[in-house]
Amino acid sequence: MYLRKIEGPRAVTLPDGSTMTRADLPDRTTSRWVASRKAAVVRAVTYGLISRAEAMETYTLSEEEMTAWESAVAAHGEAALKATALQKYRQP
Repeated sequence: MYLRKIEGPRAVTLPDGSTMTRADLPDRTTSRWVASRKAAVVRAVTYGLISRAEAMETYTLSEEEMTAWESAVAAHGEAALKATALQKYRQP
């Protein structure tokens, strides 16, 4: 088996004891961003699996979009990433 050379860790352990690997991340060609995929990217950046710059480049995210995802998760948890919950978690 051949393992590709990558920068950074191959896996990280999350606070709940589960392990997250690069295989758990969404495909780089993802065009439909559901809450679970957004949460996976934010989790990977937060716990050091990938860098913020790498996430933005891989998934062609803007600085504002990535910041919005991170702040929504920090303020209200992963439920705030759902498109149907935007008004509930939006600040006035």
